[in-house]
Amino acid sequence: MTLADRIALFSTLDYVALALLFVCWLGIGWRIEHPGKKHLSTSVLMADYRRAWMNEMVTREPRIFDAQVLASLREGTAFFASTSVIAIGGTLALIGNAEKLGGVASEITLMDHPAIVWELKLMVVTLLLTNAFLKFVWSNRLFGYCSVLIASVPNDPGDPEAYPRARQAAEINVTLARSFNRGLRSIYFALACAAWLAGPVAFIAATLTTLVVIWRREFASHSRKILLNA
Repeated sequence: MTLADRIALFSTLDYVALALLFVCWLGIGWRIEHPGKKHLSTSVLMADYRRAWMNEMVTREPRIFDAQVLASLREGTAFFASTSVIAIGGTLALIGNAEKLGGVASEITLMDHPAIVWELKLMVVTLLLTNAFLKFVWSNRLFGYCSVLIASVPNDPGDPEAYPRARQAAEINVTLARSFNRGLRSIYFALACAAWLAGPVAFIAATLTTLVVIWRREFASHSRKILLNA
């Protein structure tokens, strides 16, 4: 089967749905990380609290509390990285049994497609899950960097190196959180992409629903109001 034949297997609506997925995924990510000054996202607000945390850490004795908080947050990255690997393995297994999956999906959509169609759809899901895995792994690595930086902050607040190193730890802390959030968004849209198996209309609906859910959590949630009122 040539490339042109494979392209012809998908309708125009399929390509529109796929383009919408990537526009929404990249678009909401950019908006969350670069919001307007008058309408900050929850992630940006939390970044300020992370910087305040590292600033307070300088004068806290002992720093066991900070180490425990950092360790508990790091467990989240390890959990989601492991979950992503399992999900990738499951998706690859489905690709290996695309004909059986196609039989089930055909009963839902009432449309009969060759196995290559289901395989390509699942490959997009795998792509998003792989991106999530890489983001979580990098976030986990940055937790290690942040821990080392915290350990290097002098115990004496009067030391000229204390607050500069604390600011370095804060920026690494913000960066690791950004990477973690990017991984989460990849998982969200991977789940939306799974709806493509039910057809492009279901795919578009799932993508828009995911976009609305993410937007609400970042710009219109109760937790955001609490952060603003602090």
